[in-house]
Amino acid sequence: MSETHDRSPAPTGAPTRQDPPVLLYDGVCGFCNGAVQAILRLDRHGSLRFAALDSDFARGVIDRHPFLADVDSVVFVDDPGGPDEQVAVKSAAALRVTDYLGGPWRALRAAAVIPAPVRDRLYDGFARIRYRIFGTHDTCPIPAPEVRARFLG
Repeated sequence: MSETHDRSPAPTGAPTRQDPPVLLYDGVCGFCNGAVQAILRLDRHGSLRFAALDSDFARGVIDRHPFLADVDSVVFVDDPGGPDEQVAVKSAAALRVTDYLGGPWRALRAAAVIPAPVRDRLYDGFARIRYRIFGTHDTCPIPAPEVRARFLG
């Protein structure tokens, strides 16, 4: 599977819109929720939005990209719902987050020299043990009021 997937491009001359990206994440995973909180603190742009993998928003993305149906991974969605929508999963999604955060986080982009299948094997290994190490929540935690608008249902 390639790192990013896109829909058909918009016809030439067609207007395009670029909504802020969305990060789909496991809403009950302790590590994932901690990572989302860290991203919120580090986000200089203040525009990255979030949605749990079991949300209506995520189901719409999965409907448009059927290969995501069985993915239990972070998914970075560029131009969500737009003509140039692209999704990145697993390690490619994590690298998109470092691109988005910019600054010193871009140094982690050096991991892109590692072939995607190797990166994704490492990602999958961590994903298999994340609940044991970081625990789970019974439900997706409610975001703080000041950032609640950035979470999509």
